[in-house]
Amino acid sequence: MVNLSLKQNQLEGSIPMSLLDKQFLRFLLLSRNNLNGQIASMICNLKTLQVLDLGSNNLDSLIVTTKGLVVELPRVLTTNIIIDLSTNSFEGHIPSIIGDLVGLRTLNLSHNRLEGCIPKGKQFDTVENSSYQGNDGLCGFSLSKDCGGDDGVAQMTTLVELDQEERGDSSMISWQAVLTGYGYGLFIGLSIIYIVLSTQYPAWFSRIDVTLEHKIIKRMKRHKKRY
Repeated sequence: MVNLSLKQNQLEGSIPMSLLDKQFLRFLLLSRNNLNGQIASMICNLKTLQVLDLGSNNLDSLIVTTKGLVVELPRVLTTNIIIDLSTNSFEGHIPSIIGDLVGLRTLNLSHNRLEGCIPKGKQFDTVENSSYQGNDGLCGFSLSKDCGGDDGVAQMTTLVELDQEERGDSSMISWQAVLTGYGYGLFIGLSIIYIVLSTQYPAWFSRIDVTLEHKIIKRMKRHKKRY
C-alpha cells in the first residue's frame, strides 16, 4: 500500500497502530476524525511518508516517543512535502527543526493553541501567513506582529505603540478644538464689525470726513503763508 486515506470516518482515540505498519506508505490522510492524544510513535517508521494530513482532529502534542526517547515530530519526518496539522489542540512553541525539512512545500498549523515567536529562515520563509492563523499566541515576521525578542518585550512594545497612538489622537483632538474655536471667534468678530458698520457707518464716516477736511484746510493755509 502506498496511499491511505481515511478522512471523515469518525475514527476515535489515538491513531491506530495497525494503519501505520506500512513501510512504503507515502500518503497518510486521517483528517476530520476524532483522533486525540499524541501522534503515534509508529509514524517514525514511515520513512517514505510525503503527505501527512491530520487536520481537524483533537491531537495535542507535536512530540512522539520512540524506543524510550522523546523526539519532536519534524525530526522523524525528513522526507515530507505536505504536513497538515490544522484545527487540533496542539500547544506550545513551533519546533524550529521544521525548518530543516528541505522537501517541505506546504505546512498548515492554523487553528491550534500554539504560541511564541515563529522561527525564522529556511523552510519557514516559504510558509504562507494563513498557515498560522487561529493561533492568537503566535508572533513574528510572518504575521506582521513583532515578538521583540520575547513575549514580554512584545507586550511592552505594543503598550508603547498604543500610548503613542493615544497621544497622537489627543493632539489631533486638541488642534481640532483650537481651530474650531478660532473659526467661531473670527465669525463672531466679523459679524459684529458688519453690524457696527451697517448701523453707524453714515455718522461715523461723516465725523471722520469733517475732521480730515479741517486738517487739510489748515495745512493749505500754512503753506500759503510760507510762500
